[in-house]
Amino acid sequence: MAIGSRQNRNQSFRDLTVYKKAFALAMEIFEVSKSFPKEERYSLIDQIRRSSRSVCSCIAEAYRKRDYQAYFVSKSSDADMENSETQTWLDFALACHYITEEQQEKLLEQSEEVGRMLNHMVENPELYVRKRDKSMA
Repeated sequence: MAIGSRQNRNQSFRDLTVYKKAFALAMEIFEVSKSFPKEERYSLIDQIRRSSRSVCSCIAEAYRKRDYQAYFVSKSSDADMENSETQTWLDFALACHYITEEQQEKLLEQSEEVGRMLNHMVENPELYVRKRDKSMA
C-alpha cells in the first residue's frame, strides 16, 4: 500500500513504499560499504551507513506522529536532509574510488526516487496526516 492511502488507518510505517525503498537503499549501501578500506571505518563507512539509516528512522518518526502536521512535515524534511547527506557520501565514495560510477549512479537513482517521495510528503502533508476525530478532543 502506498503512502497517503486512507484505506488502512492502522498500517505501519513499514508498509509505506517510501520506507521500503529507503530501507532497501540503506541495506545496499551497507553491503557496498563492506568493501571500503578499514581506515574508513570511523569516517566514511559510519557516516554513509548512519545517514542512510536515518532516512528510515525519520520516516518512522514522522508516520508515528502524523496526528500533528507540523511535526510530520519537520520529520519528513529531516528524512529528506539525511537522504541528501547520503548522496554526498556517495560522491566521496566515488571520488575515493571505493565504488564504481555504475554503482554510484544506481544508488543515486534510488536515493533520488526516495527524495521525490519525501518531497511529496513535505509539500502535501494533508494527504498523509490523520484527521483528528473532534468528538475525541
